[in-house]
Amino acid sequence: MAEKHLGKQTVYFAKPPSIRATASIVGPKEGKGNLRQSFDYIIPDELWGEDSWEKAESKLVRETLAKVLQKGSMSNDQIEYVLAGDLLNQCIAANYGLRETDIPFFGLFGACSTMVESMSLGSMLIDGGYADNVVCVTSSHFCSAERQFRYPLELGSQRAPTSQWTVTGSGAALLTSEQTGPFIRHVTTGKINDMGIKDTNNMGAAMAPAAADTILTHFADTGLVPDYYDLIITGDLGKVGKKICLDLLKMNGLDIENRYNDCGVMIFDTKQQDTHSGGSGCGCSATVFAGYIYKEIMKGNLKRVLFIATGALMSPVSTQQKESIPGIAHAVAIHRSLD
Repeated sequence: MAEKHLGKQTVYFAKPPSIRATASIVGPKEGKGNLRQSFDYIIPDELWGEDSWEKAESKLVRETLAKVLQKGSMSNDQIEYVLAGDLLNQCIAANYGLRETDIPFFGLFGACSTMVESMSLGSMLIDGGYADNVVCVTSSHFCSAERQFRYPLELGSQRAPTSQWTVTGSGAALLTSEQTGPFIRHVTTGKINDMGIKDTNNMGAAMAPAAADTILTHFADTGLVPDYYDLIITGDLGKVGKKICLDLLKMNGLDIENRYNDCGVMIFDTKQQDTHSGGSGCGCSATVFAGYIYKEIMKGNLKRVLFIATGALMSPVSTQQKESIPGIAHAVAIHRSLD
């Protein structure tokens, strides 16, 4: 066991799992954003033929799984495990979306960090010899998330400048034991960070300390330097959280600004689309990775990427009880090749 660990929080894979295929489906607003050419499919409206937003989100999960299997030339019965999660209570988007697949299922909740959480655990399953083929899939939906966490859309509530727009979308990655690449070389598992932020309209501030902590830990554990990566990307701190993360890192002697970006900043045109601080939700980092980043890796434009997904570990109950908002961030290091 010790041979696979670097420091306390990072795992190194000598024979790393490959990402055989990815898939991404997004909503109409995301389909008008900065990355619109990167996604596999843009749904025509938020309901997508269903009679509730929650059912539409489950359809996002179901169809994204089907799409990644199609792109990876695999069938349901070739997948040992599917690891999935979302923002809704009891992960109902994943549960209902995947209940007819007949694939062994792990339901995960890491808030908006769930995509990297699933990729981390899926990689460990493959490296441990417990599986050859694993699908990781996450989703979020603006309308279902607003209904659960904030206010009914019918109220037309005013949004604070620090608020973020929950992405409607689902992203999936098919991980395999094949040594074809791109490869997940490292996993750095985050710790819960809580700096006492209670403002539910400022998720970036709540999550930024966790992102900074995981980034610092990754470089301390591995002995690498930021220039080793072509891109270091968080998801989804938005504009406010991105700046806080950079400031925290610089205070600790680490400057990554020349190769750092955030999925919540990238996905929308914040000026034209009125998303304030940017995007958020499980589907934010999932669709940006499965759509834009993976394609850039496959094109050879990115050779090494440190992908850190961030999550706010709150619920409507904790918010109503005036609790602070804990944050979490998990990281995976993705290499185009093993050179």
